[in-house]
Amino acid sequence: MLRGAEHWLLPYLRFAKHRVQISPETPIHACIAVCDHFEPLHDTDTAGALRALSDWQDAWPRLVETYRDSSGRGPRHTFFYPIEQYDPLIIDPLAKLCRQTGSEVEVHLHHTEDTEATLTAQLQQGLLDFSRHGLLSRNAAGQPTYAFIHGNWALDNSHPSGRKCGVSNELAVLKHTGCYVDMTMPAAPDPCQTRMINAAYYAREDGQPKSHDRGVPVQTGKTAPLRTKEDHLLLIQGPLGLNWKRRKWNLVPRVENGEVAGQNPPSLLRLGLWLEFCPRVRDGAPWVFIKLHTHGGIPKNYHMLLGNAARRFYEELAGFSKTTPGFHHHFVTAREMTNLVHAAEDGKNGSPADWLDYCHGRPPLQG
Repeated sequence: MLRGAEHWLLPYLRFAKHRVQISPETPIHACIAVCDHFEPLHDTDTAGALRALSDWQDAWPRLVETYRDSSGRGPRHTFFYPIEQYDPLIIDPLAKLCRQTGSEVEVHLHHTEDTEATLTAQLQQGLLDFSRHGLLSRNAAGQPTYAFIHGNWALDNSHPSGRKCGVSNELAVLKHTGCYVDMTMPAAPDPCQTRMINAAYYAREDGQPKSHDRGVPVQTGKTAPLRTKEDHLLLIQGPLGLNWKRRKWNLVPRVENGEVAGQNPPSLLRLGLWLEFCPRVRDGAPWVFIKLHTHGGIPKNYHMLLGNAARRFYEELAGFSKTTPGFHHHFVTAREMTNLVHAAEDGKNGSPADWLDYCHGRPPLQG
């Protein structure tokens, strides 16, 4: 039995994978966002975190300069940094790295036994801390807005133990404090995994744990009114399914959950699965939203993200785009991916590169 499969395997068996037929007449634009649960203080101290930042500063700008997507942009990275671990000594160089490379910082949070009031206070303080460094998008009133990933996967008090969150109306709290998208899922094999899989959808806060277990998939011309409802939050999930080409004991298929890690780097084989699994906007542009996740503050992972495995993948992507008429790949941040979902929802078409700042503007540090 695949660990944790009871939460998602039946929905997966019912899930209609996307048919991948690529040609100039039926193009596909693969929009790839690497959403990093960036925890450089994991099992180390500030000095260790700064060493990790130094490694990123040495290698990441060179990768961004060397490789290009179909629109001529270099790779992008979104650092979801834990607001409860805020340290200006770490955020300052991280903000500088983002300014240099077009990458962005968003909100990550590990918490437990909170209330609506204490969660709201934590989020507001985190937004204030990040804003001092020119991070995060702004709304029309100049207030910070953000993308969110929940620590320990326990979004909306979804862990069966009742721990690792505590707030059963968390989606509404997030929306009220300026969150425009959650990108926590998939969580498999963790029990916080939802029955909703491989989707970009609006979840309605119902006051009960795990309100995001179900929702309304984003659809062109139909779901835009949900965008501004206070009790609805957009979620963009990464891929979740079975990889029959990678088997345990040559028998049991391994789970593809969109994690890129030292022992499981990105590849063209995995790209094929991402194109089948990952969400598209119903009746919308032929844009595939490939939301990947990693823990890039940990050496065994960031050595892969900054090293030969990543270089090989970027080269393979460029080669595949060159030899496959109709295939286009685009490196995007979490914010830009959200903008593209809304652009497709509103009937926009053509190149995703034209709509990267559609709803939510660039952080002040990027002007």
